[in-house]
Amino acid sequence: MKRRLRLSLWAPLMLMAASPVWAQSPAPAPSAKARGPALTPVTSVEGITEYRLANGLRVLLFPDPSKPTVTVNVTYFVGSKHEGYGESGMAHLLEHLLFKGTPTTKNVPQALTERGARPNGTTHLDRTNYFETLPASDENLRWALSFEADRMVNSFISKKDLDSEMTVVRNEFEATENNVRGILFQRIFSAAYLWHHYGKSTIGARSDLENVPIERLRAFYRRYYRPDNAMLVVAGRFDEAKTLGLIQGTFGKLKKPSEPLPATYTMEPTQDGEREVTLRRVGDIPVVASAYHVPEGGHPDFAAIHVLAEVLGDNPSGRLYKSLVETKKAAHARARAFQLRDPGLITFAADLRAGQPVEPAREALVKTVEEAARTPFSEEDVTRAKTSLLKMLELMLNHSERSAISLSEWAATGDWRLMFLQRDRIDAVTVADVMRVAQTYLKPSNRTLGTFIPTPQPDRAQMPAPVDLAKAAEGYKGRAAVAQGEAFDPSPANVEARVQRGELTGGMKYALLPKKTRGEMVNATLYFHWGTEAALSGKSDAAVYAGLMLMRGTKKHSRQQLQDAFDQLKARVWVDGGLMGASAYVECPKASLPKVLELVAEVLREPAFDEKEFALSKQERLAGLEAQRSEPRSQGNLALWRVLRGHYPQGHPHHVPTLEESITGAKDATLEQARAFHQAFYGGSHAEFAVVGDFEPKDVVALSGKLFSAWKSPAPYQRVPGVFAHQAPQAVALETPDKANAVYFAGQLLQLREDDADWPALMLGNFVLGGGFLNSRLATRIRQKDGLSYNVSSSINTSDLDAVGTFTTFAIYAPENAGRLESAMREEVTSAVEKGYSTEELEKARSGLLEYRRTARAQDAGLAAKLARYLFLGRTLSFDAGVEEQLARLGPEQVRQAMSRHLAWPKLTQVKAGDFAGAEQKAKDSVKAPAAR
Repeated sequence: MKRRLRLSLWAPLMLMAASPVWAQSPAPAPSAKARGPALTPVTSVEGITEYRLANGLRVLLFPDPSKPTVTVNVTYFVGSKHEGYGESGMAHLLEHLLFKGTPTTKNVPQALTERGARPNGTTHLDRTNYFETLPASDENLRWALSFEADRMVNSFISKKDLDSEMTVVRNEFEATENNVRGILFQRIFSAAYLWHHYGKSTIGARSDLENVPIERLRAFYRRYYRPDNAMLVVAGRFDEAKTLGLIQGTFGKLKKPSEPLPATYTMEPTQDGEREVTLRRVGDIPVVASAYHVPEGGHPDFAAIHVLAEVLGDNPSGRLYKSLVETKKAAHARARAFQLRDPGLITFAADLRAGQPVEPAREALVKTVEEAARTPFSEEDVTRAKTSLLKMLELMLNHSERSAISLSEWAATGDWRLMFLQRDRIDAVTVADVMRVAQTYLKPSNRTLGTFIPTPQPDRAQMPAPVDLAKAAEGYKGRAAVAQGEAFDPSPANVEARVQRGELTGGMKYALLPKKTRGEMVNATLYFHWGTEAALSGKSDAAVYAGLMLMRGTKKHSRQQLQDAFDQLKARVWVDGGLMGASAYVECPKASLPKVLELVAEVLREPAFDEKEFALSKQERLAGLEAQRSEPRSQGNLALWRVLRGHYPQGHPHHVPTLEESITGAKDATLEQARAFHQAFYGGSHAEFAVVGDFEPKDVVALSGKLFSAWKSPAPYQRVPGVFAHQAPQAVALETPDKANAVYFAGQLLQLREDDADWPALMLGNFVLGGGFLNSRLATRIRQKDGLSYNVSSSINTSDLDAVGTFTTFAIYAPENAGRLESAMREEVTSAVEKGYSTEELEKARSGLLEYRRTARAQDAGLAAKLARYLFLGRTLSFDAGVEEQLARLGPEQVRQAMSRHLAWPKLTQVKAGDFAGAEQKAKDSVKAPAAR
């Protein structure tokens, strides 16, 4: 018997297996006699009746006495979409092995041939089926039912059969690889489906086929080959009563497994922009194709989608034929709607002649398809398409053998009765229906475009063979061991015992903590301060650009030369400047420190202010600002701070501008303004310098004095203080369309300084409320219990020198959960303020908070920054020791009282930003939508 194979990639893969060799003990064959209660009909449509066995098997009987044959078709609702990682092609591979026999039918091809059967098996995206058409007789039907029931649960799935069949499957795989049209559609499907397995071809990946363990194949068989996941169709000439008895006596004996069927739940998200793929292989003619997502096959729209495909793709009346073939841009054009269990695709394609230009055909294809949404179809067009589709359905229904096999596809799509329902729906389609689905689905943002370009000698980046790393690393000794460093105690007392402080001639203060580190690494921090409130007012954008230009080249080194120099010195360097000061952070080996500091001084003192770099800097800044327009987090955060700092007038150094004000300022600022700001304010007269790590203190003092002592700030300096001003709480709701995630902020200003007596208690109280790792009050309630937010937290921040602190909370969430999120946040904050915490809760938090603080001091970069900041404040780490002594003594009531003195939910401004209108519309749509499958 000839083996049939359709090479269209997303058509079912079909098989006729070769004769196998067997090596397992036979199991008893099912009896042909009826056992148990008779099957009762479930439903009947136009001569096809459905029955249901107690074990869950669905049975369809389609009697057709005009046929001298009987067809037995078993469909399993498992296809390539059910395959897991490393299992691609497994459903089809298993189909091959089910022709290798069972203990009672060891030579399947011989048994089928002896009975004059025409058998096959096919695998598709949603299902696998096996069928045989035999001369009609009670004996043949009895054997076929017994055989199919037997191989449902007793098939040999052996390693030797897998090995012997591998050559056949590989040959089938290679046949599909030869079909460039099929491969092009494979690429299109893969690009169109980011997550759903419809994007994986049924034939699978060569590596999976060749390496899949037999144990995984057996597990796949046991998982899906079972009566409650199958449908049996018997069609042709047979006695219905006898047949029901035979089915009960064969399939009825099979047990329904206790394990539930695994469910598939991956749904492809809405495509959000055009996608395009290009295929370059040896071939003869170019091909262009496009695909658009459409609903699942059971959706009422699908009848009109089928008509749409016919109207566009028919030859010679279709629009694609007229726009591509008749104009000689292509030789052939076609369309197809994939009617699947989950949302599928409608595809359009055109074959060109060798040498024809691709671009005109591609443009014509896209234009013709997408203009269908704007160019009405005629009644004649739609009637012709409906007539053609209904004819095919009618012819199929008049052929019981073809119907028996076709029912596999309809049942896998959701229900076998859909075959009739679709016919009736097509019959009722109107011109308006076709136009509506064209407008709904044929959109550029829903398009995946593919092009095959014949390439006589493809130039590809072939990956080398896998590396044997064990062999490569065998005997490897590595380089000389790096310096290990010392075990350093980061307690405040030990830090203070070793830190050296002083002041350079020019006014820069320094704090040096030499210690042995792994790899002889050093971390350094520099802070610079300048200006007065009056002098700095209105100069924010000039200051920002002055800072951005620092690392973009100096008078001695270009931007690239600076980057290369820091790379060669193995240094990580960050230098930035703003309105009221600048900062620099350095991490490098001990040997590189002198040269790195020299370069940092050059960056700060001698920026080039190159015009080209300024233009690039402006472009990058504007892109960053403009990207915030639609972002919920950026918009929500900005709205909160504009309320909390609303008392600062425009131009004030602490003023929070609107996003549009920031964009306008960024656009209008000039290079000359940035250069003038640098010349007027930058200098080292008011600065701090801290170094932690492996270095010689005297060398660092001498070098820093050389680099910075003579660098004076031209303008006077007076710190710009923060001012507390109570702001009336507000409720702000911002719409950010097409954003799946919403954000929530709430906050209030606090009259609080870091040396306030309540600060330790507030720090500890907030750590319980919204700090730590997933075990805070907010995280436990809102994330762990209610499942509303992936990221939820709260924070209390203080000012070093001004009594201006803040309490804020933050959460991300789905827009439809806004009400629940806000209620949960209010309840938890209110409970913390009014009821406080238990002793046990506080003890656990205290332990974690103290450990976090200790760990932070153990990080050299963080310690250097703290030492530099404390130089500015005139503070030592004895301050930290005092805070931690207070943290160690605090009781629940002290914490509660501190929280209640400063925090009150009615005083909080609340901001939410998200696509709330979209969430409301989705809720309305879900009410109208059909029930879930």
